[in-house]
Amino acid sequence: MLIEIIRNTPRWVFLLFIVLLVMGYQQSRDRTASRRSITILPAVFLGLALYGVVSAFGADPVGLALWALGITLSVALHIKLAIPKGVRFSPEHQTFHLPGSWQPLLIMLAIFFAKYTVEVIRARQLPLADTAEFTATVSLLYGLFSGVFLGRAMVMWRTAQVSRLERV
Repeated sequence: MLIEIIRNTPRWVFLLFIVLLVMGYQQSRDRTASRRSITILPAVFLGLALYGVVSAFGADPVGLALWALGITLSVALHIKLAIPKGVRFSPEHQTFHLPGSWQPLLIMLAIFFAKYTVEVIRARQLPLADTAEFTATVSLLYGLFSGVFLGRAMVMWRTAQVSRLERV
């Protein structure tokens, strides 16, 4: 069964997996990033997660509400714990120094495998796919995952604001 699933997987899915591995590996190293670049990743993942919820379950109000709740919980946790740690903002260069972390790779892979699993369940027309519990769980999970990137970005934006206030 697993071999059949892999054989029926479109080639672009494997390319996406490789791109995510490369992106995640790059984030495991210390780096410098602009405001724009730290804004792009959360925007992309929010858009993809919303698309994932709507394409899988339609514009189900409960699914969308749980997706939004997941985002809210994830963002609140990141802000409360100030994750990522060790971010520094350079007002002169308008850039962020970000310590390397494997967290983005793990989250990207978790999103990838969650989405892959959901699509396999839907493609095989398993009875689970039509349950309210499945819709609720997947919607909340997609929100939690995409909220990680938004939460990280919000902590970084806050770092820039604090840095600006300290200069005044």
